[in-house]
Amino acid sequence: MVASSKVAAGRLLLAAWFVLLALPMRAAEPRVYRDLGYGEPKNERQTLDLYAPAEGSDHPVIVWIHGGGWRQGDKAMVQHKPQAFVDKGFVFVSVNYRFVPQATVKEITGDIAKAVKWVSQHAAEYGGSPDALFVAGHSAGAHLAALVCTDERYLKAEGLPLSSIKGCIPVDTAAYDVPERAKGAGPVRAASGANVFGPDEAIQKELSPIAHIAKGKGIPPFLILHVASRPDSRAQSQAFAKTLQESGVDVNVVPAAGKTHGTINRDLGLPEDVPTKAVFQFLDRVRQK
Repeated sequence: MVASSKVAAGRLLLAAWFVLLALPMRAAEPRVYRDLGYGEPKNERQTLDLYAPAEGSDHPVIVWIHGGGWRQGDKAMVQHKPQAFVDKGFVFVSVNYRFVPQATVKEITGDIAKAVKWVSQHAAEYGGSPDALFVAGHSAGAHLAALVCTDERYLKAEGLPLSSIKGCIPVDTAAYDVPERAKGAGPVRAASGANVFGPDEAIQKELSPIAHIAKGKGIPPFLILHVASRPDSRAQSQAFAKTLQESGVDVNVVPAAGKTHGTINRDLGLPEDVPTKAVFQFLDRVRQK
């Protein structure tokens, strides 16, 4: 009887061990630094939160730009992302920026460039590598990420070349080509877009990432994620990717089946999430080059 109990206990321990082996590896809780100012004088809208692995140095860094229609949102809107990226050995940085109408979209993009400069200058203090910076964002944040990674003037104003960014991951935006977006949006949304970007088509073009693509500029590789069933995002993503490809830029497009504009963002970082897997495959591939 005693022997039988020991065998049963041993089987339970073995089963528990296999369950533990099947669980995804999880790093220690990240070191978190909140409300770090990247602008002068410091203000709430020009701050960032930084999540760093508990140990080590020279970790790659991803700068995340939240969405919100260029009018709202917050750097705290990160869901599963910080832990997921830290688990993969990244420093994760979430950025606040100013909003329309207090700032123009051009000035907002300047905020993003300032944040990238701050990260480049201070990454090593938090275990990150200034030579392995990636930029990503969702919705309005995806537009800002794509714009700062194609129009070199924003980073140049901060003393950085486009080549300082090693990869860009915009997630589900329909604003790669702003004039085209305004034409196909319908009267209500077109009016809203004009309020954000202004009614001048020349300015709208200037704020369009697709308008700044050219060979030999040092534009980084792109992974473009979009909701598969969203017509405007799908069309703009495909056109943007085609223009990048024609200019010799490494680009991949991943349509996310079964996602909405909200869930493609909220689910990013979950272990079995298909867009998440695509993100880490892209990052691994680019870093090995």
